[in-house]
Amino acid sequence: MTDFAGFPVAAFDFYDDLEMDNTRSFWEAHKATYAEAVRTPMVALTEALAAEFGAAKVFRPHRDVRFAKDKTPYKTHQGAFVAAGPATGWYAEIAAPGFRVGAGFYHAETAELARIRTAIDDDRRGKELEGLLQTLRRSGFEVGGDRLKTKPRGYDPAHPRIDLLRHRSLVVARQYGFDEVIHSAALVDRVRADWRALRPLVEWVQREVA
Repeated sequence: MTDFAGFPVAAFDFYDDLEMDNTRSFWEAHKATYAEAVRTPMVALTEALAAEFGAAKVFRPHRDVRFAKDKTPYKTHQGAFVAAGPATGWYAEIAAPGFRVGAGFYHAETAELARIRTAIDDDRRGKELEGLLQTLRRSGFEVGGDRLKTKPRGYDPAHPRIDLLRHRSLVVARQYGFDEVIHSAALVDRVRADWRALRPLVEWVQREVA
């Protein structure tokens, strides 16, 4: 196990360059930089958090382009995900714009999404989620995710939580950008604190999807 010491500046330079030249030839010429400056620190960061949150999946850098119009071969970010339940858990990402963390549900199957919407529709459980999100917003987190442009089928457009019901995914994230902490071992404590703050959201989704 490698101790986490921060992400070097070379990691962000790598993704700046990859966005300009997303080709196999660029990757082959710079794959050692990816391994040393991006993947190794990300693995070390998630290993430092694993005792509390669980083992992370550090995603592969290659894109699945089989059914995509965009055929560029490599992802322009490195993500890591700690699963806490179906489609639910904590996330960390490094990319050209900097570093960010988040949590929520990233993809829900039809039955799971139906259970989440039923909980949002319920006055007690729905208001509990609203309260959690308000607290997180006040703490500097941003609430996002994929949403329907119209109401989901079967729900009144005047529903007091119609905006939440429109979510097909719900992601609450904090952008660190290029804060100096990302280059130091102190990032472990910062991510731990943010993931702890996001735990009530993760537990709400776990409870309602189960």
